[in-house]
Amino acid sequence: MNKISMFIKEKRKEAGLTQEEFAIRSGLGLRFVRELEQGKETVRMDKVNQALAMFGAVAVPGRLSDEKKEGD
Repeated sequence: MNKISMFIKEKRKEAGLTQEEFAIRSGLGLRFVRELEQGKETVRMDKVNQALAMFGAVAVPGRLSDEKKEGD
């Protein structure tokens, strides 16, 4: 699971929302929410940001850390 997946799942649970409730409130599909929380690597960034916006956050481009590059 990646950092975004963990963040979304944690914040959703803190808000007391099921995946289905979160999907409805965020305007996303339930399947997308499930895949996002499971850490699916190929997801649309616009939808990721739509989910993050529910918690006042946004994903931005950045460099992989040196640690991540070595682990590939």
